[in-house]
Amino acid sequence: MFKCSVLFLAALALFAMAATGVSADVVETKSGARLVGKVTAIDGSVISLSTDYAGVLTIKQEEVVSLTTDEPRVIRVAGGAVMTGVVTTSADGRIQVVGGDRVVTAAINEVVATWEPGANDPALAARGAKWSHEASVDMTGKSGNKEQSGIAAGTRSKRIGVTDALQLYTAYNRQKSFNVVSSDQFKAGIDYSNNFSGRKSWYVRDEGGFDRVKDIALYNVTATGMGYDFIKESQHVLTGRAGVAFRYESYRDPSTEVVKSFGPDFGVHHEYTLGSAKMINDFTYIPAFEDFTIFRAIHESYLEVPLAGVRWKLRIGVTHDYNSQTGDDVEKLDTTYFTRFVLRWQ
Repeated sequence: MFKCSVLFLAALALFAMAATGVSADVVETKSGARLVGKVTAIDGSVISLSTDYAGVLTIKQEEVVSLTTDEPRVIRVAGGAVMTGVVTTSADGRIQVVGGDRVVTAAINEVVATWEPGANDPALAARGAKWSHEASVDMTGKSGNKEQSGIAAGTRSKRIGVTDALQLYTAYNRQKSFNVVSSDQFKAGIDYSNNFSGRKSWYVRDEGGFDRVKDIALYNVTATGMGYDFIKESQHVLTGRAGVAFRYESYRDPSTEVVKSFGPDFGVHHEYTLGSAKMINDFTYIPAFEDFTIFRAIHESYLEVPLAGVRWKLRIGVTHDYNSQTGDDVEKLDTTYFTRFVLRWQ
């Protein structure tokens, strides 16, 4: 009887150890200590390890020689790269984060933060929501309806929170060619998105304005839908959107049919940071449900580089605006090349 009890307790202990190992992270130090628990935080100087036997331990990061997690974690390393995956340590003492077909390697002391997949970046959470603002002035050249040079101006305000983002923007462009107005357009809009779960988000947006050269007296687009972050890293973002939009356009020429239609709303935003420079690409496509030949497509790409000081930026890029239905004797496609000086503040 006693022998059976001992065997039972031994088996139970082995089972408990195995069960503990299933959900355990391991931290090894230079002194040879092997600590088992759950890594809860890394702040660039210490690693916090939650244990059943000693509560939360804080280990100096410089003393750690090996870090292993049994479940995927989000890791941010010095320089801003973010990767989600299981963490292991190679023979040369560098951590490896394996996610899908990608592997990111870094020294242990280069890890500056970690958090659970789907949770918020602790650095972003610490900042909280705050507003930033920018004002821009363009020097442009344009081909399409007219050939000219001119001046354009715009403003944009952003409120970036832990899980949501709000943008308010305006832009006005008026140009002349040989004393003839070749561009006279204005737009104002609002865009709100909420990152409610991991890479998933929902959005609502509204934009209105006019384009007198294209004979558009008033236009308005209201849209809502879902977004998904195909790439979500501190230096590389690729977000797609798909939803439903209502599009309205009236024209100064009464013979042009007014557009009032529901349709799908598609958008792509791509942002890549390399050092202090940033490349931005945006594309929006809005057709009508009843006739997909009636649509508007807008594309903008630009390179942003810093100027003297942290507030001034220079953007060099191009915008394409295609409207399948315009007034008579008006080109459907306008292409704008711009050099934009941007002043940013908070």
